[in-house]
Amino acid sequence: MENRDEFLREITLRICSSLDIKESLRSAFVYLREQLPVDSLTLFIIDERLGAIRHIAHARENTPPVPDDIVPLPEGMLEKITARNFSAPFVVNPKDDIFRILAPLVKLEGISDLIVPLRIKEMLLGGLVFRARGEGRYSEEQAELLGRIGKPFAIALANALAHEEVLRYQAVLLDDKRFLHRELFGDSADEIIGGNTGLRNVMEMVRQVAPLNNTVLILGETGTGKEMIANAIHSSSPRKDGPFIKVNCGALPETLIDSELFGHERGAFTGALAESRGRFERADGGTIFLDEIGELPPSAQVRLLRVLQNHEVERVGGKRPIPVNIRVIAATHRNLQSMMTEGSFREDLWYRLSGFPIIVPPVRQRKEDVPALARHFLAVKSREFGIAVPPSIAPGALLRLMEYNWPGNVRELENLVERELIRRREGPLTFDAILPQGEEITKDVPTAGARSHLPLNLDEAMAAHIREVLKLAEGKIHGPGGAAELLGMNPNTLRWRLDKLGISYRRRDRKV
Repeated sequence: MENRDEFLREITLRICSSLDIKESLRSAFVYLREQLPVDSLTLFIIDERLGAIRHIAHARENTPPVPDDIVPLPEGMLEKITARNFSAPFVVNPKDDIFRILAPLVKLEGISDLIVPLRIKEMLLGGLVFRARGEGRYSEEQAELLGRIGKPFAIALANALAHEEVLRYQAVLLDDKRFLHRELFGDSADEIIGGNTGLRNVMEMVRQVAPLNNTVLILGETGTGKEMIANAIHSSSPRKDGPFIKVNCGALPETLIDSELFGHERGAFTGALAESRGRFERADGGTIFLDEIGELPPSAQVRLLRVLQNHEVERVGGKRPIPVNIRVIAATHRNLQSMMTEGSFREDLWYRLSGFPIIVPPVRQRKEDVPALARHFLAVKSREFGIAVPPSIAPGALLRLMEYNWPGNVRELENLVERELIRRREGPLTFDAILPQGEEITKDVPTAGARSHLPLNLDEAMAAHIREVLKLAEGKIHGPGGAAELLGMNPNTLRWRLDKLGISYRRRDRKV
């Protein structure tokens, strides 16, 4: 053997030669077999979680790579190993209590094993096993020498385990991301409730603009689902695997807006102890959604305009531009054109943002979506409240919901379903007399002076009511959102009633 210092230097270099612990072990094995009797080299850990010895890497002469394996420990063996407190290298004695029990599992007959325990901060991670054919192949002197390579091997093993843990967490996060993506969007943007009915025009615009890279401005009243449309654009775009950063411009304090959006350098202001990336930098490679864009103060509007024009940001206190590859989606419920006239919103920024505006209609203009939205929120809230089977909806209740104008839009409907579910956990849900300030959900009752315009008999009144429901259901009789469901009737019963009243409902002449 060459001198010890040269031996230790060379083996340390080989251990550190690769980030792949298997490759490092193979390189070390090639060198070690020139210096010592060794036919195989095995790196293992003691996995307390599994109660087993887990082989991390193997190296053997002229054999293909050996797959990693797990050797379950007999009951009580883990405690015996811990109590023994292995620290110095040792030649395995097959008659030792521990190894006598392990012999059938690790094949100790007719071979010599030398084990170098690997520790980090006094904690036993595992060990390095030198194996040679025949008995009595290792001496105490060799054991003492190999003890000096335990530290670099322990460090390499600790790094490999840390890398393995990072990969495991990465897999968990990717799985969580896929789950959350399905929860938010379903399998595609088409899963948005109302995407094929009241929001079909909006979703068609989403499909047109999503593959592109241009700025999008989403307009609509509060609570109409503008953020959901922004989500749909991002998830249907080539940037879907990149970050999706949401910023509520109205919720940021004016003194912090520049720092939050564009970042700051160390020492840029009191309390800036370290540099910080802003939301635009964090969205690099993805999409940034600027909700309530109309709330941005003039100084931030100027900075935003530069980002849109030059595709780069400049941190507060910084002197160099930082390029960013982002797509900007903005949204507001305010009238930006009126704000331009008033001078509170920049005209050049308006023209930059409004190249492709998408107007999300309020719920009162897409009442055909109300039944589906109500059922969706009922299912979601039931899960949140731990209700295994969502309660039923009373006959006629969906019609009441469709007759209401919903000034608070989807958000108000969600809150209404939640309150009703709290009140009537066992069902059925009636949605009556539970709106704020005692406002009724039904239409205005005709006054006495209007009585002369009412139908003169019950059949005429019934026919008028059914015609209105058919209009709301767009002529649909059965299925979700159909007239039968809205009226709380069996579809066949409703068809019989339509025939009796002389109301046309067949597909060829459904106009009523």
